[in-house]
Amino acid sequence: MAIEIKAPTFPESVADGTVATWHKQPGDAVKRDELIVDIETDKVVMEVLAEADGVMGDIAKAEGETVLSGELLGTLKDGEAAAAPAAPAAKSADAKAEAAPAPTESAEEPMLSPAARKLAEENGLAPTDIGGTGKGGRVTKEDVLNAIEAKKNAPAAPAAKPAAAPAAAVTTAEGDRVEKRVPMTRLRARIAERLVDAQSSMAMLTTFNEVNMKPIMDLRKKYKDLFEKKHDGVRLGFMSFFVKAATEALKRYPAVNASIDGNDVVYHGYQDIGVAVSSDRGLVVPILRNTEHMGLAQIEGTIAEYGRKARDGKLTMEEMTGGTFTISNGGVFGSLLSSPIVNPPQAAILGMHKIQERPMAENGQVVVLPMMYLALSYDHRLIDGKEAVSFLVAIKDLLEDPARLILDV
Repeated sequence: MAIEIKAPTFPESVADGTVATWHKQPGDAVKRDELIVDIETDKVVMEVLAEADGVMGDIAKAEGETVLSGELLGTLKDGEAAAAPAAPAAKSADAKAEAAPAPTESAEEPMLSPAARKLAEENGLAPTDIGGTGKGGRVTKEDVLNAIEAKKNAPAAPAAKPAAAPAAAVTTAEGDRVEKRVPMTRLRARIAERLVDAQSSMAMLTTFNEVNMKPIMDLRKKYKDLFEKKHDGVRLGFMSFFVKAATEALKRYPAVNASIDGNDVVYHGYQDIGVAVSSDRGLVVPILRNTEHMGLAQIEGTIAEYGRKARDGKLTMEEMTGGTFTISNGGVFGSLLSSPIVNPPQAAILGMHKIQERPMAENGQVVVLPMMYLALSYDHRLIDGKEAVSFLVAIKDLLEDPARLILDV
């Protein structure tokens, strides 16, 4: 009996997905709840697990193909069905003798995914010439691309030793202009699409200000060890202060926390703040829900957990859906100033940047202070310039005098 392997049910906001990686190939033994295939969507990678023990059957959708919600991906033969073909093999000694070499060849030859095998054949590479880095020594498409590149850069065969040969080999190697073509991931393509849509559909403007980070830095330096000890290893960073300051400013200026839905303006009576996190697949924005009820430790702990999930590709669709405002911290990569792009249907995004010491005038004296540029990009259809500037000044005032966050002034 064959069990159908189907694509997961996608949320309404996701139309389809792409088969990213098959972790099992036809004939492979499969255990219940073992990972079979990864489906990449616009937002997350969804894992498809085995429903029962058995052997991998036919694959209906190869890597790179598009699948719809609930569409058939392949089949899994259960334990009894998988054992059935083994019986005829014992009919005669001649049959055994003929079948004997096959397992030896398959054991010596590494397993290749369909995409990897096709690419290897097109470039004249034998499976044994490629080192597999996948699970169980499996050869992935990336391994084949690396083998092709190594083959291009390899010097001429050492058997031929004329005087002119080495010079020609060096010239060829130095003259190579290697190119690598890989398909764009769905997440990267979706990010590009949304950024273009945002700029073409919004009246987007950016206003700037700068904030003296010394009060926050002094507060963090004084209490970071006690904070970490009290909250079970949660570290006190700068992001939690910005989230709390943004939350308070959003309460004062509700238009910045609103969104446009057709011809309607939706004002949200809660603050769900997205925090941009960089991952190998691209930029993702998990959401901190109800930040008005969260403390600094809870914010820092949740952000750290989201960062780990982003690196491991474990963020769920629910964790990245929604949000009324976004904070992006380009300063961790050294950015001094930038204009962030609003994430629709939100109306604004706050950009943090690198902390840099600069000479500043303070009480008639020139002093060196750790300063950070802040950028607020906003949709002018919904937010007036005065409101946007006032919102950013409110964040600046709260950060430069953190006591205001406690006193609500």
